[in-house]
Order: sequence, then structure tokens, then C-alpha cells
Amino acid sequence: MSQDRIIKRALISVTDKTGIVDFAQTLHHEFGVELISTGGTAHVLVDAGIPVVSIENVTGFPEMMDGRVKTLHPKVHGALLARRDLDTHMSEALQHQIDLIDLVVVNLYEFEKTVASPDVSFADAIEHIDIGGPSMLRSAAKNADAVTVVMDPSDYATVLAEMRINQGATTAETRRHLQYKVFACTAQYDAAIAAWLERQLEKDNIRAHNQGLVEPAAATGASACSVSEHGVASFGASSSLAAWQVHPSETLSLTLTKQQDLRYGENPHQSAAFYRMPNAPTHALVNARQLQGKELSYNNLLDTDAAWNLVREFEEPACIILKHQNPCGSAVATNITDAYDRAFACDPKSAFGGIIACNREVPLELVEHIADVNKQFVEVLIAPSFSDQALERLSRRANLRVLATGGIDVAVALEFRSVDGGMLVQTVDRADEDVENFTVPTTRKPTETELSDLMFAWRVCKGVKSNAILIAKDGRGLGMGPGQPNRVDSARMACLRAEEACERSGLEKGNFICASDAFFPFRDNVDTLAEHGVVAIIQPGGSMRDDECIEACNERGIAMVFTGVRHFRH
Repeated sequence: MSQDRIIKRALISVTDKTGIVDFAQTLHHEFGVELISTGGTAHVLVDAGIPVVSIENVTGFPEMMDGRVKTLHPKVHGALLARRDLDTHMSEALQHQIDLIDLVVVNLYEFEKTVASPDVSFADAIEHIDIGGPSMLRSAAKNADAVTVVMDPSDYATVLAEMRINQGATTAETRRHLQYKVFACTAQYDAAIAAWLERQLEKDNIRAHNQGLVEPAAATGASACSVSEHGVASFGASSSLAAWQVHPSETLSLTLTKQQDLRYGENPHQSAAFYRMPNAPTHALVNARQLQGKELSYNNLLDTDAAWNLVREFEEPACIILKHQNPCGSAVATNITDAYDRAFACDPKSAFGGIIACNREVPLELVEHIADVNKQFVEVLIAPSFSDQALERLSRRANLRVLATGGIDVAVALEFRSVDGGMLVQTVDRADEDVENFTVPTTRKPTETELSDLMFAWRVCKGVKSNAILIAKDGRGLGMGPGQPNRVDSARMACLRAEEACERSGLEKGNFICASDAFFPFRDNVDTLAEHGVVAIIQPGGSMRDDECIEACNERGIAMVFTGVRHFRH
């Protein structure tokens, strides 16, 4: 039975020395606890005048192999794992001269901090994989009925306070809580190591492919998250993503770390928090620095994620203005300020209260256009970076949330959605199709300019809720039809919005480009689009009535491109 357990003997070995001297002094001076310690921790305690027993004196062996072996010994793990309620365990401990340990204070080598450095070598990273630390933590936590285990310096005060109340003992309730924290920590630690090692395999595959040593299929490249063949979730570029697409893992373990508590969820009565994946890409939203503004809300994060993922689809300067998960403004240009101006002109009304995402550094001129020219109310502005002058001007809008990602990289490769009692997992949708694989079944072929706009529209349409239609012209998304129960209504809505945008901007109506995220089930979609001046269409194809749609396009003089890939977004 669990009960209060007096602490008489403790083992201390910590990487994070925060508060350890005060904690150890109190254990020894106030409670008379015998202290065992290792390496650098022992030196710190001795220098502070605290008597310690070295681990060598306990095990009878010196620390060896550059510190790789020091606590992996029966006199350590037997002292932790022995059940106090079993006479056989106590007899064996006595027989082998194993003195019991009642408290373990351990935290781990900083593996994630080490591999975060771009200059870290493989050998150095391997040396920062802690073996003895997790082993001691797990042994102590397994025997939490008798052993107190502390791996978080913030728990020192709690343990001491409880010992004062209970004459040097901790309660079963506290030990159980600390037990949980240990196994959560070691699970996350192992997931981080697995993720980093998978990234190294990916790099090896890419190098081998570049040297002609493996077939291209072996270098899947491009992903930032996968599930290993053993079913452990790992995050970072992965060599196993292609395999996962064919054979999803039988089991999936996720270890997430709370980034921050949120004021509430989608609605004020819902509680919420923001969690970090191990080894999240360097320039992911979770790693963005908030330079100013109010605290980010649950809805802010959802919309900012959608906008940031979409703007990263473009190599040229691009701006996405997003509202309620739909890109109401989108454009590319030769510079980022022009891209913003063109995106805002698509739908100024919907842009009010939206999220702005840019894939280039934001200059002062762009901020002046937001604040002074358009007087646009913005919830979040996210970009790789901001000029000093831009930040100074933004500071006048104290509530505006400004996020700097530091750069652009590929988003994580798996996305997760919870359902009642379960989880849906899929690879992330990217509009990275090769134009060379497209087909043009219509008599008229798209011009070079039209093809450029078709590819722009195709990328933006991916970010519109299904059934999705996007009308574009001259590198800007003039009108969208999102989330309608039938595609004809989406087409009609998108065309009307595009015509309104032309009126506002002084553009000539017609000569529009259309992107559809899925195939047209009937030719009435083509007829509706043609009535509003659409001259070229890009869509997946694959409908039973593709021939009817092709015939309609030929009758109307419309060029149509089949991509063979669908981009639903529910």
C-alpha cells in the first residue's frame, strides 16, 4: 500500500543546476538526508560546502567511458527498484549490500537545445543523448510507492514543504504526481531523439541520391513530419513519409509540450491551449516570435496558420489576406508592398479584421499602406521579418499582433484532427504538382500568361473551403466561392465577387481564370463560368461527365487544364 515515505538517502545528478544548491542544503542540514552525487553536480555541491558521497563510492566503479557509464549499476537501480513491502527484495538488497535510495533528483542532457544549433555535428548530438538519466528517472518512477522522483526544479519547494509537514516524508499523492511527470518527460525526450535521427536519415538519403547511389524514390525529401515504422510520432524531415502514405503506422504516439494557455477556444465557454510538436520546423508558426500585440487567441492561431501555410506556396513576393479560414485577398507581384495592395483590392470589406501573411520582409511602405492609406483593421500580421521602420510604425497599433517567423521552410508533413474518441491523420496537402504532368483536353490551349494565372489560382484555391472556386486575373484572386453545397453556386458567387472587384479597381471585366478544387460533375459549371467571362479553367478532371465539360469548353472557346490532383479543404 502507498503511504508516506521518509527520505533518508538521495541521489542528485542534474544538468539544470537551477536551485539545486539550496535544495540540497535544505535536504542535508534540515532533514539529515545523505546525498549521493555524480560528476559536475557533485563538484557544485562540494564547492557550496555540502557533503556528498560520490557515485564511485556507491558502485565501487569509477565513472568511465567519458561519463557514458556512471549510474548504470545494481547498487543504483536495485536501490531504486527494490519493493519495500516484499521481504525477498529486502533480503536480496541486504545480501548484496544495496542501500536503498528514497529520493532521485535528475534532469536530462539538453538534447533538443543541442540539436537546435545549425552547426551541431552528428557525433556531438549522439553524446547528448542521455542514457543514465532516463534510466534512473524510470526506475524511481516505477517504484513511486516508495521513491520520490524530481526532475523539474519548480517542484523542489513543493517537496520541501511537504517534508516539513510530514516529518521528512512525502505523501503517496505527491509521488504519484511526480511519477506521471517523469514518464511524460521521458516519452517526449525519446520522441525528440527519434525525430532528429529520422531527419539525419533523410539527409543521408538526399546525399546518396545526389551522388547517384540510390533511386530517387528513396529520397522523399520534402517532409517535416512523419510516423516511424515503430509507431512513434516524430516531427522533422523524414525518410519514412512515403512509406507512411502507403501503410500508415498501426500505432501512433504523440508527445506535445504546452506552448501557452489560451484565454478560451473558439467560443468563450471553451478552454484551450497551444501545444508544440517535438522538433517543429524552425520557421513554423509555433516558433514565431510575437513582437507586439495582444495575446493570440485560438481563432487567431487557426487563421494565422492557414494564411502562413498558403503564402508559403509561392516563390515570388506574395500576400494572403485571410478571414475565417478563407483567403479573401491574394496576390503576387514584383515586390511585397504591391502584392499587399493587389490582395487588399480584391475584397476590402472582407479584409477588415483579417489576417495578413507575407512571404517577404515587411517594409515601412507596406505598413503605411495598411494603416494610413487603407486604414485596415488587422488581427494578425505574420511575415519572415520586419524592417526597423516598419516595427516603429506598427508600434502605434499596440493591439495588433505582429509575428516574425525568421524565414520560410516547409510545413510539417502530417496534420491531425480529433473526432469523437479518435484522431484523423493525413499527409499535408500541397499544391506542388508538376505542370509537365497536366493535360489539356480542349481545342484551345492556355496562353503563357493564362498558364501563369492558372497556376496562381490553383495554389490559392487549395486554401479555399470546398466546394471551392477561385476567379483570378493578372496574379490576383479577385473572387472566391467557398463552402457552398453545390459547385454552381460557388462558381456564381466567385464570378460576382470578381466582377465587383473589377469595378472597384478599374479593371476590365472578363478574361478571367478559374480554379476549381475538384472536378465539375456537370457542364452547368462551365456554362456559368463562361457567362461571366472565364477564358481558362484549371481543375482535377476525373468526372464521369468530363467529356460534356470538355465539349462545353470547346463550344465557348475556353481552355481547360486537367491536373489529375484534387485539393479539397473541409
